[in-house]
Amino acid sequence: MKYDFTSIMDRHGMDAMAVDGLGAGGAAPKLPREGFDVIPMWVADMNFPTVPTIPEAIIRRAQHPAYGYFSPRREYFDAIIGWHRERNGVEGLCPEHISYANGVLGGVATALNVIASRGDSVLLHSPAYIGFTSTLRNNGYNTVLSPLVSDENGVWRMDYEDMERKIVENRIHAAVFCSPHNPCGRVWERWELEKAMELFQKYDVYVVSDEIWSDLILEGYRHIPTQSVSEDAKMRTIALYAPSKTFNLAGLVGSYRIVYNKRLREQMDKEAKLTQYNHMNVLSMHALIGAYRPEGAQWVDELCQVLTGNILFACDYISQHFDGVKVNKPEGTYMLFLDCTQWCETHSKTIDDVEEAAWEVGVAIQDGRAFHGPYHIRMNLALPLSRVQEAFARLDQYVFNA
Repeated sequence: MKYDFTSIMDRHGMDAMAVDGLGAGGAAPKLPREGFDVIPMWVADMNFPTVPTIPEAIIRRAQHPAYGYFSPRREYFDAIIGWHRERNGVEGLCPEHISYANGVLGGVATALNVIASRGDSVLLHSPAYIGFTSTLRNNGYNTVLSPLVSDENGVWRMDYEDMERKIVENRIHAAVFCSPHNPCGRVWERWELEKAMELFQKYDVYVVSDEIWSDLILEGYRHIPTQSVSEDAKMRTIALYAPSKTFNLAGLVGSYRIVYNKRLREQMDKEAKLTQYNHMNVLSMHALIGAYRPEGAQWVDELCQVLTGNILFACDYISQHFDGVKVNKPEGTYMLFLDCTQWCETHSKTIDDVEEAAWEVGVAIQDGRAFHGPYHIRMNLALPLSRVQEAFARLDQYVFNA
């Protein structure tokens, strides 16, 4: 490989919540006992250095000693258009379809304020990303969950009958859709998207499609943009993207939305301006331009190979060593969602017991209950394979087979 995905990067003291946030209380894991270093697997960012073209672009711009008001460069829009054409086969995307969003969750809130009224019910699949449920709650919307169902092959599927029933019963006209799905890692097939969008069309449900994970697709799968499956889907969907998950840029804050429907786009732009907070950062603009270069594409391709290997290792290890722990192999993202229900029942343990035992030996995993997994843990595998192997060895010795 051209790029380094094996070196262990020291992030201590470098503004990394994943390591410096341990022991802070709340949802943060506790610090390990003496003799164990931290393996950060709870925050959804990567423990790999990003592609060099990003810091090069930031440094080049930062060397000019003025950082005043600005408008997005044409190169910014060209970079996004070229990226989606090359990665996802998108044609017809123009600068006027693209608008900045100050974080994907901010984009979700802005979109809902346009397509729904506070107090409305919004459809969401579960397990559900905690950011969605908290954003809906904090902005005055009611969350209606439609559970994903694991089929006979261990693949998460949408339950279309349940979706339809809940849309009708709750008079739903807005849905938040996640593609690929977080935390389950499903990469939806075209027929699945078509069926969901046909259902949304039938009941006039507008869709906010979070596609922030769309570059992180494991080998053998392909991302299908929600807006691409039909003309109606193109016009009723507000799609949200960012280079942050792909290139580990969350600290720079620089998301964007793609809206083809002119009326929706104008309403979104007006809503986004009301708070006066929704302004692009000049360095995040240059970071995106640096990311969406040919070097960035090669870096992502290599990253996806690494993530595929990490996930195959982890899923195989769980099936062979952790009796009573279930996991559906992801098809995208770098997260695992482990179901410890049977293991906890067999060993008369709680999920708190599992987490405490893992944290004590430095395996900093995340509580899955916030994602509507009652006996679940969520694990970030975007680390060098040696760190993933060490984490599972510790889980084996000190947690699941102690």
